[in-house]
Amino acid sequence: MKKIYYIGGSPCSGKSTIAEILSEKYHLYYFKVDDFLDKYMKAGAEKGCELCRKLEMMSQEEIWMRDPVLQCREEILIYKEIFEFVWNDLEQIKENDIITEGAAYLPELMKRCNVMKNRYLSMTPTADFQILHYKQREWISYFLEGCKDQEKAFSNWMDRDLLFAQEVRKQCEQEQYVSVINDGSMKMEEYVSLAARHFGLDNH
Repeated sequence: MKKIYYIGGSPCSGKSTIAEILSEKYHLYYFKVDDFLDKYMKAGAEKGCELCRKLEMMSQEEIWMRDPVLQCREEILIYKEIFEFVWNDLEQIKENDIITEGAAYLPELMKRCNVMKNRYLSMTPTADFQILHYKQREWISYFLEGCKDQEKAFSNWMDRDLLFAQEVRKQCEQEQYVSVINDGSMKMEEYVSLAARHFGLDNH
């Protein structure tokens, strides 16, 4: 029977790195939700999903100059709109065991799909860790290209993701899923070991 291990949370927390290492170490098929976000957004827009259609029509200026609270709220609703497409793609994968990660794996959606507690882990960063590592990513400027005030746009982006992280932690507490906060005090190998123990992979 196919086993699927989910890593949710917020951006810049180490999700991808952990999933990549677990995939290689335990011979798991790695499914990265972010690789297909454009496809899911287009599918949502074609289906008539309100926020997918709205975002498709917005410029970078319009996207990033919105109030961060609104950005966070709409980000959560977008993940809810596209979740069926993510879930359908997962079901089509033929490999026996899968490691998958993405911010789309909201705890409340995991609960709705009856994902067991030992198959889901949330990773979120502290504010300092998030901002430090975002600034090291070369593609940031690409996403802010159309913004007149890129400094303000980046600040809004960071505030949005911090609010998103808070919401994910809150949902984890409500749904009783494990939530790990990355503050940079542990080596990545330690987070990988933590995830492996949680998923029971180190018993394989």
